[in-house]
Amino acid sequence: MSQTFDEQPLPFLLDEAAGTVPVSGKQPSYIADHRQRLRARFMAGGANAVPEYELLELVLFRAIPRRDVKPLARALMDRFGDFNRAITASEARLRDISGVGHAVITELKIIEAAAHRMARARIMQQHVLSSWDALLDYCHTTMAHRETEQFRVLYLDRKNNLIGDEEQARGTVDHVPVYPREVVKRALELNASAVILVHNHPSGDPTPSQADIDMTSQINAACDALGLTLHDHLIIGKSRELSFRAEGYL
Repeated sequence: MSQTFDEQPLPFLLDEAAGTVPVSGKQPSYIADHRQRLRARFMAGGANAVPEYELLELVLFRAIPRRDVKPLARALMDRFGDFNRAITASEARLRDISGVGHAVITELKIIEAAAHRMARARIMQQHVLSSWDALLDYCHTTMAHRETEQFRVLYLDRKNNLIGDEEQARGTVDHVPVYPREVVKRALELNASAVILVHNHPSGDPTPSQADIDMTSQINAACDALGLTLHDHLIIGKSRELSFRAEGYL
């Protein structure tokens, strides 16, 4: 029995960059057939059954109900390189691409938010040190493709369960201001016993700068003075991460 996928687009989901399409307008048969085949292939084989540009097409179907979205999916891939970078690109950069409007951006950001929520759910209230791979997956999902630096602090209780995940600061492409006093102050407010520092390098290279090393030393000293443990400082690059603990900086 074949499965059908009925689309009921609402007016606010129509992509203004593509022009206004009447809700009552009929979708051309070749587009409807392509969408049905692509959806069927995806449902039968999952994400591995479709290349990344077709995965983008599937996301774009709801935003642009009655137009061929393959050229736009290709344009997004050409500009950003892969699916992850396309959905995590800033709104300003997305709008630079012809055919991208509010509806497309909304759909991409929904996918991004869902990915973050799912990755975060795997580590919250979990024993972090025994769920290290899940923690690294979460950090890469949320930070590896950002275009500017972000500094996050993970707060742990006495059993090393994650009780807080907070952005402490964000900055430019190569700098983020960090205040050690704010890190330890928040740890005391949460009754945390340990912290893990995480920040990304938009360049893709997780090698620490001297400023990274100095900042980590200052936070470590502040933690020691208040009886807190700094378990690690992770720098997230495009495809790999660096652990201060593993590299001997802590």
